[in-house]
Amino acid sequence: MSDLTQQEWSERIKNDNNAHILDVRTPEEVAEGIIPGATHIDIYLGQGFLDEIKQLDSSKNYYVYCRSGNRSGQACAIMKSIGIENAFNLTGGFTEWEGEVAEPSQ
Repeated sequence: MSDLTQQEWSERIKNDNNAHILDVRTPEEVAEGIIPGATHIDIYLGQGFLDEIKQLDSSKNYYVYCRSGNRSGQACAIMKSIGIENAFNLTGGFTEWEGEVAEPSQ
């Protein structure tokens, strides 16, 4: 797992044809907005979270964020433990995000 600054995270995504953005916040947090193109899987689902990430394509590069960067760091560690090698944590999370924000799709 790598912790990336917002600038590093954004640059990598822009230049990565294999990028997948993953939001691990709660539904209440997601209601405040989401980084465009992100898939939402709530880390607080416990076994449900593990079941969902096991279905992800392990060949992709995952750019993971939460509200502050703590839960997404945990999510990256969990992902690595099941064989997803490329998981990158957004330091500071959504709270410090200065890029585009979209309305969550229902």
